[in-house]
Amino acid sequence: MIPTTVVPSGLRFSTRGWKTNFSKALVPLSEIDSGGVPRDAIPPIDQPKFVAAAEAGAWLKDQEPVIAFELNDDARAYPLQILIWHEIVDDEVGGAPVMITFCPLCNTAIAFDRRVDGRPFRFGTTGDLRGSDLVMWSDDPGETWWQQITGEALVGDLVGRKLRMLPAEIVSFADFKAAFPGGQILSRDTGHLRDYGSNPYVGYDNINSSPFLYSGPKDGRLPPMERVATVELNGVTVAYPFSQLSQVHAVNDALGGAPVVVLYQAGTTSALDGALIATSREIKSARRLYSTVL
Repeated sequence: MIPTTVVPSGLRFSTRGWKTNFSKALVPLSEIDSGGVPRDAIPPIDQPKFVAAAEAGAWLKDQEPVIAFELNDDARAYPLQILIWHEIVDDEVGGAPVMITFCPLCNTAIAFDRRVDGRPFRFGTTGDLRGSDLVMWSDDPGETWWQQITGEALVGDLVGRKLRMLPAEIVSFADFKAAFPGGQILSRDTGHLRDYGSNPYVGYDNINSSPFLYSGPKDGRLPPMERVATVELNGVTVAYPFSQLSQVHAVNDALGGAPVVVLYQAGTTSALDGALIATSREIKSARRLYSTVL
């Protein structure tokens, strides 16, 4: 039975069919917008399959962007030509339950440990947005809603909890193969019919445009659509703008007392530019090198 909760009127999203306790929220519910689709209409991949790089090369070009993720010597690449249609992959890597996420509207590729108090949850898409960013939901008994870009529980019984982020980055398929010759590639055999390789957000990757469904305050230090490489280490978070990285190509820094090197390199196309990702414009990529314990 779905519990009855007191929900404010005038919301820009639907609460129908959810078990979520909307009276318990980290942020005002007025900050959440409908993305125009219902729960899991953008379907997460719950049982991912993988292929070797040689097999993936039949449909994945060297310059195409992938999310590179490694845990416990288990390296995997998640092509954006697939993630752009699914946004979430519930996976198990290196023996640990993880979640690989990609929000096309803010170009954020983030990996999480999908356990809360030791229990792994399945995550999906709510169909809603906050600050133009994906709002996820988990299959805990209270169907908690989560912010993708922070990993924080936004609405529901688990408000106040935060998912543990794991290092991930967008690189070219060629760079992934060079770094991890034996790495696995997410297969197009997802159980869903989608036009993999095409971009449903043609022209969105324009630094002069505005984020979709965003009307909040803007930080004037950078254009809202500026690409950045983000590093979070020892409680310190820094964003390295691509516009600055393009001038120096390498940044030596220290975060929380730990050395960090951010490298800017050519060879990666945009997933959000042209109709076909493989032939879209080059936007390059940023690699982060640092020591940490997962």
